[in-house]
Amino acid sequence: MMTDLLSARSLFSALVLLCAINSAAAATLLPKDEVDALREIADTLGKRDWDFNADPCSNGSGWGDVKLPYKTSDAVTCDCNFTDADNNTVCHVISIVLKSQSLPGTLPPRLFRLPFLQNFDVTRNYLSGSIPKEWGSTNLLNTSLLGNRLTGPIPKELGNISTLWKFVVEINQLSGPVPPELGNLSQLHQLHLTSNNFTGELPKTFAKLTTLQELRLSDNQFTGKIPDYIQNFTNLSMLVIQGSGLEGPIPSGIALLEKLSDLRISDLEGPESQVPWLNCANITTLMLRSCNFIGELPGYLAGLTNLKTLDLSFNKLSGKIPDSFSSLSGVDYIYLTGNQLTGAVPDWILGNAEFVDLSYNNFTHGSTECHVRDVNLFASLAVDNATSYPATSGLVSCLNSERCPESRYNLFINCGGSGVTVGDITYSDDKASATASSFYGSGDYWAYSSTGHFPDDGQDSDTYIAENVSVLSTDDAHAQLYMNARLSPISLTYYGYCLINGTYNVSLHFAEITFTGNESYRSLGRRAFNIYIQGKLVWEDFNIAIEAGGVGKPVIKNFNATVTNGTLEIRFYWAGKGTYAIPNRGVYGPLISAISVVNPDYKPPHSIAAGTVVGIVAAIVFVVFLILVILWWRGCLRREDEMAQDLKGLALQIGSFTLRQIKAATNNFDAANKIGEGGFGPVYKGLLPDGTAIAVKQLSSKSKQGNREFVTEIGMVSALQHPHLVKLYGCCIEGNQLLLVYEYMENNSLARALFGPEEFQLKLDWQTRHKICVGIARGLAYLHEESRLKIVHRDIKATNVLLDKDLNPKISDFGLAKLDEENNTHISTKIAGTYGYMAPEYAMHGYLTDKADIYSFGVVALEVVSGRSNSSSQNKEEFFYLLDWARFLKERGNLIDLVDRRLGSHFDKEEVLVLIKVALMCTNTTPALRPAMSSVVSMLEGKVAVPMLDYEGALPTEEKIEAMRKYFKGDEDHSVGENTTKSTSTDGPWTGTASSASANDLYPILLDTDHRQKRE
Repeated sequence: MMTDLLSARSLFSALVLLCAINSAAAATLLPKDEVDALREIADTLGKRDWDFNADPCSNGSGWGDVKLPYKTSDAVTCDCNFTDADNNTVCHVISIVLKSQSLPGTLPPRLFRLPFLQNFDVTRNYLSGSIPKEWGSTNLLNTSLLGNRLTGPIPKELGNISTLWKFVVEINQLSGPVPPELGNLSQLHQLHLTSNNFTGELPKTFAKLTTLQELRLSDNQFTGKIPDYIQNFTNLSMLVIQGSGLEGPIPSGIALLEKLSDLRISDLEGPESQVPWLNCANITTLMLRSCNFIGELPGYLAGLTNLKTLDLSFNKLSGKIPDSFSSLSGVDYIYLTGNQLTGAVPDWILGNAEFVDLSYNNFTHGSTECHVRDVNLFASLAVDNATSYPATSGLVSCLNSERCPESRYNLFINCGGSGVTVGDITYSDDKASATASSFYGSGDYWAYSSTGHFPDDGQDSDTYIAENVSVLSTDDAHAQLYMNARLSPISLTYYGYCLINGTYNVSLHFAEITFTGNESYRSLGRRAFNIYIQGKLVWEDFNIAIEAGGVGKPVIKNFNATVTNGTLEIRFYWAGKGTYAIPNRGVYGPLISAISVVNPDYKPPHSIAAGTVVGIVAAIVFVVFLILVILWWRGCLRREDEMAQDLKGLALQIGSFTLRQIKAATNNFDAANKIGEGGFGPVYKGLLPDGTAIAVKQLSSKSKQGNREFVTEIGMVSALQHPHLVKLYGCCIEGNQLLLVYEYMENNSLARALFGPEEFQLKLDWQTRHKICVGIARGLAYLHEESRLKIVHRDIKATNVLLDKDLNPKISDFGLAKLDEENNTHISTKIAGTYGYMAPEYAMHGYLTDKADIYSFGVVALEVVSGRSNSSSQNKEEFFYLLDWARFLKERGNLIDLVDRRLGSHFDKEEVLVLIKVALMCTNTTPALRPAMSSVVSMLEGKVAVPMLDYEGALPTEEKIEAMRKYFKGDEDHSVGENTTKSTSTDGPWTGTASSASANDLYPILLDTDHRQKRE
């Protein structure tokens, strides 16, 4: 890439730059306008060490010693080959480079005040805000904003920079569709968009970017297929599309890109296809991983003798490795792992090749070893893959020489670290150095297989063990598990064997130790990877820092796994997500600190005398019989049987807590720790030994809801993971105790914050309220459209929206949730929920779809805007509904009157009106006219305009009332007011008010009975 930069005509020639530097040294003058512009830029960026008493074109004084833009990380460069009207030499700023300085400001909008500026590079800083649209009037050639905190869309005005040669915005938080206007950049050679939140399809106007040499699109949320017009990019030397959201197959026109030297496409969804034909003889890096390829290895690959890296892993390729591939024996890295290749492993691979990974294939002949030199052969034979994954096929053949001891029922590994004892648990050493194609057998009945290298880190040898660079937030005993961690660029599989069959608790220990938690660019990394247990995906795009609540904080994720043939497989896989160049290039991929695997049902045998055994057995039989008779007579046994049946077959992906642990955390359910009381039972705050705050939800023995909702909630929440859904840490089912353990939410519920007892209300400004509504909408969009399980919550209301310490909303309480099968138009079910929030078609007819949740969201949104509960009463006969009031205000054109008076004039009127209008759309009485939650998110974020509300809000006319009466054959003579009252005021218990506690509220708003009595 540097060669391209040096050779490009648009960059600065060495002669011009040398003249500029010499002229600057002669103390030539920079125009005052440009000096003032530099002052403004310094203030906006937060640059504090420019000395304006010195000439900005000179060396030193903060202005930089090395002036060549492509060789400096901190310099202002001038060109002093200009003259004014009087023939005096004049300098102009042509380049500003400020790399890796963690500047805390924003991007300066008025770069046009430097009319000769060509290069603006602020790579790896801490800049926030958006990209200024004013840049569209500049003459920039090169712009790099990599590694900052920028948000918002790319301004369409940038399409006016006809001179733009390089545009790099990687590793930010930019969002929205890529503007089609960028297709007008006729001189663009490099376009890097990796690691943002871009959505939508790639603009069709990109077909005009025929000068492109580098295109990077990875780690985004694009939609649609890889466009056919990439065949127009005949000057392309680098194309990187990994984890981008785009679908396959790869267009056949890619064969026209003959100048490609680096092609990386991975993790494509879409139909199966064969490896596309390529016609790029000089290619050195070819990665086509997890692209859903089928068929045999294409013969033309044997002719790509300039290859240094060939990666076709995790596809469905079959057949033999062709003999002609011996021409690739000089390739540095070959990855064919995770395919269905057959035949014999070629001799040239076993004898001459460098780093080759053939693990997880179906070869019929090969070495009996798990690895030969730097060739990974673990689970590479057909016998190892008799079932869908090796862990259920029995012991991998290359480990057949291992003799298993009896009754092995646990496994503890300090991944990447030394052997260590924590409490009464000893974790095995795992410090063996890895390579790009590693197998390591510990000798302690576990092994790992690691695949991949870090191609961009600039190191001769890669490091596969991370060392802590952050400040760990844990006690000294457990800190030893998190000082180091094992890394992998592609795939890391831990394999335990000689385990007794049964169900195991698998605890995976993580801590993000490679990023910092301070306000610097080193804190801006985002790591994401997938977790598989026994071949099943249990967590997609797992982000350690998000789950732990920050970097340097340990987090343990608990899963259940069934061992049927004595083996357990845990795989971590990088699917192209997350940043790749923070703090440096090559920092990405799976990271694991420790693994704990325990069979909780296994009881070690004890040696007891035969006579003692007979006596004990007789006593036990008698006591058990007596207990069973008593329990059956009292009905208790039947309830336990029902509970066992409810839990049977429920594949919990959470951890289990003992009652002793819960009691210790809550100080034996101390009343001082009680934070709520609902129909389900009390809720307590607790503190785990590692300092984690928890909320413990206890099923009351008198609960009307009973164990069915308890089981439902465990099943639902354990399958869901999203930033706007409350996290379930685990459960306790012990004796007659049924407990759920959630993350603790510091600010309780949205209902209490808005209209709870005055002493508990929070001052929520408009920005926070808007953020809360967007967050709820995102959570529901996940439940309805993005989750593997399509779920209807059924009880969305303000008491079921919890607020964390930063006032981020999280949806809770899934006890009433229902699975929404995609092929069902609706669910017919017993009506359950909270009156005032239930959609009319559900409340009256039990007709349930995701539109019921959307209706409830609309009600909650109106409550957030107004600060009032949806339903309130002056007496038991007269109810007022916020929704009716909002519709009345809509009819009168006075929607702004709905705004909470506590906000005064401190709110964004446009955002308020958008939110109210969206809420009214969501509460439309016709379910089909309610928008999907993904559309709601887009409207609230300003990405999509809100349609006209011409179908809802006004009271019906007399003519329309008469027409409806005839249609439904209703002969009763109702007035408009009566009709409206009946349609919106469904009879029900007092739980219809948002200030009441439903049976499922995690943090019920009613904290004591005194407050309820005052309300009534």
